[in-house]
Amino acid sequence: MLESMRNAAQGVVGKAIMTVVMGLIIVSFVIWGVGDMLRGFTSSTVASVGSQKISAEDYHSAYQRMLQQYQRRLRQPFTNEQARAIGLDREALQRLLSEAAMDEEAHKLGLSVSDEALRSMIVSNPTFQDKSGAFDPQKFADVLRNNDMNERMFVSDLRKTALRQFIVAALTAGIAAPKAEVKAEADFQGQTRSIDYFTLPASAAGEIAPASEETLKSYFNDRKSQYRAPEYRAMDVVSLEPETIANPDEVSDADAQAAYDKVAGKDPRYGSPEKRDLQQILFPNEAEADAAEARIKAGASFDDIVKERSLGPDQTDIGVTTKDAIIDKGEAEAVFALPQGGVSDVLKSQFGPVIVRVKGVTPSSVKPYSEVAEAIKRQVSASRAGDKIQAIHDKIEDARVAGKSLADAAKDVGLTAQTIPAVDAEGKDPAGAPVNLPDKTDLLRAAFASDVGLDEAPLQTKDGGFVWYSIGKIEPSHDRGFEEAKPEVEAQQRADEIDKALVAKADDLVKQLRAGGTVADVAKSVGAEAKTAADIHRDDKSLPESVVAAIFREPADGAGSAASPDGRAIFKITSDKTPAVDFADLRVKGMAQQLDASTRDSVLEQYVEALRRSLGVVVHPEVLQSAEGS
Repeated sequence: MLESMRNAAQGVVGKAIMTVVMGLIIVSFVIWGVGDMLRGFTSSTVASVGSQKISAEDYHSAYQRMLQQYQRRLRQPFTNEQARAIGLDREALQRLLSEAAMDEEAHKLGLSVSDEALRSMIVSNPTFQDKSGAFDPQKFADVLRNNDMNERMFVSDLRKTALRQFIVAALTAGIAAPKAEVKAEADFQGQTRSIDYFTLPASAAGEIAPASEETLKSYFNDRKSQYRAPEYRAMDVVSLEPETIANPDEVSDADAQAAYDKVAGKDPRYGSPEKRDLQQILFPNEAEADAAEARIKAGASFDDIVKERSLGPDQTDIGVTTKDAIIDKGEAEAVFALPQGGVSDVLKSQFGPVIVRVKGVTPSSVKPYSEVAEAIKRQVSASRAGDKIQAIHDKIEDARVAGKSLADAAKDVGLTAQTIPAVDAEGKDPAGAPVNLPDKTDLLRAAFASDVGLDEAPLQTKDGGFVWYSIGKIEPSHDRGFEEAKPEVEAQQRADEIDKALVAKADDLVKQLRAGGTVADVAKSVGAEAKTAADIHRDDKSLPESVVAAIFREPADGAGSAASPDGRAIFKITSDKTPAVDFADLRVKGMAQQLDASTRDSVLEQYVEALRRSLGVVVHPEVLQSAEGS
């Protein structure tokens, strides 16, 4: 055909005809959009930041990775519609735009990473190393293949990531949350209140007449959705954990003794670590700290320095702590090398120079090997169970492929399937009792995304084991009629009426307290016992959560009431304390570190946003929709 066209085009007439034909082809290219391709492939660009372009392929890959992460986390399919509903598409795009903005800034700043530096990053990455810690080329290739990447793509991404990290490190180095913010957070968390209180029991509501049939039906109809029967599923479950196949008899005494020596005094199952009651003096600068150290070495006591600086116990007492709990490891080593009553030299802490005194020492307690030998051997055996677990896993999977039921496949390898007649998505049986399940949260999520007869892949547990499940029957959720739900309706309606009566009585009693009455007198008037609760924190667990929340809603000298499991608690606040903030306290240090990280994240977010505004962002919605598959 091409030869015929060439021959036809040799004459004058042929050349004229071919000119017309080629003209029509060029016009059709323009009409059908090939002009876009000639103008720089705009149709394949999802967005751009400055000169950095985000291709449709880049966006599609990033979006799909996020989608797969959600699917693995939820252990169930996650559709485009669900992803867009929670903004996953927008999140993927915003992340790529931010990265592109930093890439453009790195280019403008002339930053670069040498090939030798990149090579060092790769060979030192534990992901690509064998058991001896040496770089494993085959492992490197496998990881890249599993992530649909080649070496060129990986190195390119690593180079960009390294440059972004340089910018982030330079931008955020030395940034910390203001001390005022740390103090405000410490004040909020450290505030405590004490109360006098008593409980107004349900019996104080008086006689509650049984509700009529009409009242109960009306109550039911107003809350019908609350009485809907949940979906129940019947299933077989097989759990394979290291502990399941651990055999202590396989472990020698020598191996068990070696394992015991590593954990004795550290693992709470086999004893407790050494603890020290510590005090410290925090100095504003090194000069004052060095002067104090010199005075102590010359004969002054730790208490002398404390007294001279007018420090109270709340400013010096750290309290009882373990070595691992001290964040600065150098400080921990120095402090735990001191004898009881010993005073350290000047130590550097996150908040400045300190001198520490060991007020008391609680030695580590270690259970003798003979007492824990069986448990140690079981633990060692469990840690060695990896190969055995994989072998059992493969046998079960082979049996299932061959058509055996999960229960029979488990029986073949010496395991017993747990048969669950009915369980709802919250892990309860039809009577409302909790069902004992392995890896409960993940198992229920996966089981309620499955269906009858499906051979689902087993769940992998954190301990390196597996959990198989097979759905045998599904009882769909359905609306229950009044007669079916009547016992629950009666109980709930009565509880509501009791609560209303208690609230009315409590309001009158609280008014008496606010008018100057004492809790003892008011409690006596209703035949209740007055009690005291001291030093209540906002996260206190000694009182019901609803009561703690109510205590901190009231003014510092206020009174109030809140529902409790036994009726209604009525209280009056007798003390409100916010201790002085000790910036050297371990708890405050941890809080400060969290606020520091939050502050750095905020600064980085503002920086990237400013970059994007200055560089200019262009998004092509049509290409974006095509790339995400909508």
